[in-house]
Amino acid sequence: MFSFFKKNKKDVQTTNKPAVVEIEDYSDVAPIGKYIKEQTGINFDRQQGILKSKMTSFCKIRDIRSFQTCLRRVLAESELKQDLINYITTNETYFYRELRQIHDFVDHVKQEHKKVDILCAPCASGEEPYSLAIALLEANVSYHEFTITAIDISTEALELAKRAIYKERNVKNLSDDLKSKYFDFKENNYVLKEQIKNLVTFAQINVFEKEFQELGKFDYVFSRNMLIYFDKETKLKAKEILESMLKDKEKAVYFGHADLY
Repeated sequence: MFSFFKKNKKDVQTTNKPAVVEIEDYSDVAPIGKYIKEQTGINFDRQQGILKSKMTSFCKIRDIRSFQTCLRRVLAESELKQDLINYITTNETYFYRELRQIHDFVDHVKQEHKKVDILCAPCASGEEPYSLAIALLEANVSYHEFTITAIDISTEALELAKRAIYKERNVKNLSDDLKSKYFDFKENNYVLKEQIKNLVTFAQINVFEKEFQELGKFDYVFSRNMLIYFDKETKLKAKEILESMLKDKEKAVYFGHADLY
């Protein structure tokens, strides 16, 4: 009986050893920067300070004590990988951005005299594709005469796009008439009407993956303010892929004004 208690006492002492605490190390962010570029095309080579700041916050929020541990976990955990992509690709946009391009696009669609397929890549939180839908309807193009497919790499952005609830700053370029016509104002937010939301099909797809090209061909392709995050090589690769999505090779992709410079 004595030996029984003696054995248990030894076991208790063994299992109560203090846990090893990892030393906090947020010094070398380069391997994470390389991984992000491989996965998204986004290049932080000239913005290491910004990347380090963002990744330090990302890690501390999740109680990850080093960039090395973060990368190891991202490689093993698909949910954490998506959280990282969502965090890095977060950006804010607004309705009717670069309006001259939208007017040009609408004029061309009206001359088509046929149903057109439109691709918006990326779509962020929905302002881009919804702007196209509203502009077409305002030009008396029937919703039967176009389809809009919108893709993004961020699940968070896509969820916001599907909810379609916006702040005043997001609709700042819209007239009061357009706001009242296409939105319901609830609790200081602009909620897009269901009939407009239903005009856009959303999907989570990476431009650099084969699933993107499996979407098929489109009459018009919008890709505004994505290429600005890429280095020259990745930018040219993305441009080539996007242009390959056009049915008519004589047409051009609608890029943002700063994308190709």
